[in-house]
Parts: sequence; C-alpha cells; structure tokens
Amino acid sequence: MAKQLWAGICLLLSSTFTQAQPANYDTLVKHILPKVIEWRRDFHKNPELSMREYKTQEKVYKYMKSLGLETRKLAKTGVVAILRTNNPGPVIALRADMDALPVEEKNNLPFKSTVTAKYNGAAVSVMHACGHDAHTAMLMGTAQVLSKLKNELTGTVVFLFQPAEEGPPEGEEGGARLMIKEGCLENPKPDAVFGLHIEAFGDLGKIYYKPGPFMASADLFTIKVKGKSSHGATPWQGIDPIVVSAEIIQALQTIVSRQVNIIEAPVVITVGKIQSGLRFNIVPEEATMEGTIRTFDPKMRQDVIDKMKLTAQSIAAASGATAEVVVENKAQVTYNNPQLV
Repeated sequence: MAKQLWAGICLLLSSTFTQAQPANYDTLVKHILPKVIEWRRDFHKNPELSMREYKTQEKVYKYMKSLGLETRKLAKTGVVAILRTNNPGPVIALRADMDALPVEEKNNLPFKSTVTAKYNGAAVSVMHACGHDAHTAMLMGTAQVLSKLKNELTGTVVFLFQPAEEGPPEGEEGGARLMIKEGCLENPKPDAVFGLHIEAFGDLGKIYYKPGPFMASADLFTIKVKGKSSHGATPWQGIDPIVVSAEIIQALQTIVSRQVNIIEAPVVITVGKIQSGLRFNIVPEEATMEGTIRTFDPKMRQDVIDKMKLTAQSIAAASGATAEVVVENKAQVTYNNPQLV
C-alpha cells in the first residue's frame, strides 16, 4: 500500500507542475508519506457510507484549514479547498472520493473496520473496499506538499473531496452532481480536473493510464416482473414471477454473448439484486431485480437497453406475465483528454 500511496501522490503532484518539478519534491513526498499511511489507516478503520461522511469531512476540513487554504464544506459532506499561488497560471483541480461501502471486512489487520450502520433501511457492515480511504489520504498529503511549494508554483490548485461516489442513498441527492450544483467548479473554474483510482491489478508502484474512454458508463436498471400469486402446491393456478425472472436473467447474458458486437466496444450486464416472495409455500405476485449496464459507446448502450426491454417483455409475455424495465443513467463514460494524458 505504501508504494501505491507514493505513486498516487506523485501522480497528483505532477498534474500541477506546468514546468519542471521542484528540486525538493522527493524530500517533501518522503516526509509526508508516513502521515499519509496513518491517515489512510484511520479512514479505513472508521469508514462512513455515502452522504454520511461526517467524521471524514471534519478531519479533512480541519486539516486543509490548518494548511492555510481557503476551505469550505458543501454538498452536505463534501469539502473544497483552494491554494492560490499569487502567480498567474491555470486552475488545476485534484479530486478524491471519501465514501465506503456496505461490505463486511474479513481480515485481521490492526486497522480493520468493525463499523456497522444503516443502508437503505438495512443494518450493514461498513468497509473501505474500493480504496477511497487511500484517495482521501493521498490528496491530503498532496495538499501539504503543494502548500510548501506555493512560491514555486503558478496558477491555482483546487482540492475536491467528494462524498457519495458510490451513489447517494435512495431518495437523496448527493455525490458529484450535488458538488457541482453547489459550485465546486466555480470561483475559480478549473481548466482541468485530475483524479486517480488505486487498483488491485498490476505491479505495486506503477501507474496505468489511457487516453480516450477509460471507464465505462454506468446505468442502473430495474426489472419488475408481475405474475399471479398461488399456493406453492398448485403453481398452475398462478404465474410464477420467480421462474420468469430466472429466465430473463439467463437471457440477458445472451445479449452480450450473441447480440452485440463486443469487438467494437465491451459491454457488461450484471444482475446484482433480486427480491421476491414472503413464504416458502406461496408463489408470489411480483419479483424485482436490479443490476448495472456498463458500456463505452452511446449507440451500443441504447441498443443494449432496447434489447433488454424486448427480451424481458417477450419472456414475461410467453408465460402470461408482464415485465417493466426502467433504466437510470448514473455516470457517463470517463473520457481522458488525450492532450492532458
């Protein structure tokens, strides 16, 4: 992890250097690295779910204020800090995310999370399973190094600490959209925004990058299958939405494997949640499944959505059931500007 943190800080720092990096660059990074590791472990031990990052926000806010930066809270649990060098130049924004996931941590690390919380009404364990603890710690370390290099820099650096990268709770507003709505990209307006994400693949200490499309768009789909309830002993008197749903789930995978040209662009359809029924011996009336669609190409995305609707509705109709398909876009394709890369 130390190598990942080192590489991440170096990448964030290099994004702000419009000329050669300062001579004392390495020394400053080496000096802050132990503190970055300490922060990361503290965030890891004390994770908070999306739009509930109150303690994380307070730690980040206080530290950025201590560096003498213009710092404010926004988007409920977000933080923005501004470093002005007093020398003319571009406005560069650096971004990190802060939220954790409803996941149980299964290891024996001394900084293991034992936190529990409520997630959409359910009791869950909470863990930084996606690396946001490292992202936040790296950006705090980057802020300290750049603050010490203030007189050697040009332009302005904006630090964006975003809540709810994983998406706000049901019925709530949050994340990047709320940050932007509340002015995180105004006064000053960044000329470019840089961010990164740690990963488990690849060699430690190495940075992987790619111009153009890098991360797929993300859509949330919901399919509601409505059948007819009956006793489990006489299923012919009803229309089983669970069986219909099982057929739909299998058929959705044939869209990827048989109906779209994945040589042109990759596609992923994943059903991650399915709910139905109240008792073991009753055929329920309705089943609901949720999942995600990941695509790189807008035309292919729409083609996949159209095929999903046709597939679900046709299978349901063949059994006398109905299927309603709703798709909600959560994120556009992450496109890396080739010149900036």
